[in-house]
Amino acid sequence: MAINLQKGQRISLEKEAGRGLTRVIMGLGWGMKQVQSKGFLGFGGGARQEAVDLDASCLLFDTSGNLVDTVWFRQLESHCGSIRHSGDDRSGGGEAGADNERIAIDLSRVPATVQALLFTVNSFSGESFAGIPNAFCRLVDDANNGEIARFDLSLEGGSHTGLIMTKLYRHNNEWKMQALGESAEGRTFHDLLPALRPYL
Repeated sequence: MAINLQKGQRISLEKEAGRGLTRVIMGLGWGMKQVQSKGFLGFGGGARQEAVDLDASCLLFDTSGNLVDTVWFRQLESHCGSIRHSGDDRSGGGEAGADNERIAIDLSRVPATVQALLFTVNSFSGESFAGIPNAFCRLVDDANNGEIARFDLSLEGGSHTGLIMTKLYRHNNEWKMQALGESAEGRTFHDLLPALRPYL
């Protein structure tokens, strides 16, 4: 049974999965944006759905808090080969609860010098997250596709364009996950770097 994370909550991946994990997937999903239109002269208006281009990124940091590698829509694989991005989804929507973008991580191949993986999401088009329904991120066991943890990003009503989602980090030779959910501003992860410093 997957755990529903609250903001700031930390979990042990091994304890939640019931065994040691090697390969996991961080999935990001979101619905179509609901837009109200007035129509011509007040007629024919109503709600319509609009595609939104959200982008998930994974940032690799060493023990000193230095950014050593990135995985995002312009670099779909880490230099070490341990992390892969599924590619850019510019629309959103799809089956309820389904991932729009996925980042696969082979924990056994992440270099020992890497202390933390931070996951961010940005609105590349510069639109705010206000009105985007059903936004979430979730961690999945790649071996059996079992969901380990889910974090509701609660983006509806948010005027921000960036979000620091979650963090995977090493602690006492074990991988742990922390739900962050901190809003920020920016079209790509580069703009979020100053805001995520406190979480390293």
